[in-house]
Amino acid sequence: MTTSSPKNRLRRVAMDTRPLKIPVFRRTFFGQGAAVVGTMVTEVAVPVQIYDLSHSSFDVGLAGLAGLVPILVFGLYGGAVADAVDRRLLYLGSSTLTWAVTLALLVQSVAGVGSVPLILVLVAVQSGGFAVSSTVRGAITPALVPPGLVPAANSLNYTASTVGQVLGPLVAGVLLGLPNGFSYAYAADAVLFTAALYATFRLPALPSADPLGRPGLRSVLDGLRFLAGRHVLLMSFLVDIAAMVLAMPTALFPEAAETRWHAGVGPLYSAIAIGSVLAGVFSGWIGRVRRQGVALTAAVVVWAGAVALAGLAPSLWLAVTLLAVAGAADLVSAVYRQTILQTAAPDQMRGRLQGVFTVVVAGGPRLGDLRAGIMASVLPLAVAWSGTALACVVFVLAGGVLVKSFWRYTPTDR
Repeated sequence: MTTSSPKNRLRRVAMDTRPLKIPVFRRTFFGQGAAVVGTMVTEVAVPVQIYDLSHSSFDVGLAGLAGLVPILVFGLYGGAVADAVDRRLLYLGSSTLTWAVTLALLVQSVAGVGSVPLILVLVAVQSGGFAVSSTVRGAITPALVPPGLVPAANSLNYTASTVGQVLGPLVAGVLLGLPNGFSYAYAADAVLFTAALYATFRLPALPSADPLGRPGLRSVLDGLRFLAGRHVLLMSFLVDIAAMVLAMPTALFPEAAETRWHAGVGPLYSAIAIGSVLAGVFSGWIGRVRRQGVALTAAVVVWAGAVALAGLAPSLWLAVTLLAVAGAADLVSAVYRQTILQTAAPDQMRGRLQGVFTVVVAGGPRLGDLRAGIMASVLPLAVAWSGTALACVVFVLAGGVLVKSFWRYTPTDR
């Protein structure tokens, strides 16, 4: 019997970088990676600025609500539009809107307006642009790489995203510590986002293979009906909704950092992403797992369990470590969900289903922020953080086991 060498074993688990040999994917990858750093700087600056102005976790939670409604509307409708028009033009337009709102956040900070309602309005507009651009970005990935490289491309994209989520909060922590730090933070986002605009401008024309015609409510409903008939896809979305709504603690980070650990907020915002980066670097094994329903259930259970323990941690660094474990599990579940969706849906339906995916993935955390903010305003911090995360563990385990088609799902079932 022969044994594999350490080098061969490492190759089996190391990230697959073959998609980076494709120029159009490579430009998009690096452009989006730079943009994520800036986006995360803003995502830290906004709740910290709101808390600085109001000293209320409830107001911080309202930022989640302000972002949720546009994501629900424009994620679904934007997906229908993406199935009817050139996806490159739609991606460029929605990305430009997102960039323009960042400039508006910079202006309000420089002018010293100090208005929480204004910030919430800007968050809502930016969320609408993000919902459309995120939907299109997911829908075009299979057009940029061969089918066999879609899982590898998704692993690369998620890892780049999480690298940005590590660097962004760290950069934000430095910038927010400076005089006029909010202005520096928003300016950094505006500069970094230009890389994504350039990469988007260089994309080829990307029309849908079978345009649906004029998008409208009927086309959105067609996408939802298609999803309802695919129980594995539907269950994967429900599991993610539970994970984000019941076990997303980020709205509580400013209060926890100030009142419990008496430390800066940067490490908390970076911790989940650090774990995701580590998982991404060693993600080569993900594509070889056959029982993907079981694996997805296990990943979400690990996520919620680690979040629950982090909310009870006596020290900041123990909490950061547990949140990193949660982040590693989150990347694993994200790659499974995205890859199944992209390969199971036909091209003419992919935009609409990606729109649903955007609503779930981007809207879920915002609803989770609202839930956490409301709970923290009337209950102890530990209950708002850990109580519902434990409930998530129970719900996901029960749902995963009871929905047999999901629990037994393997790629050959598609």
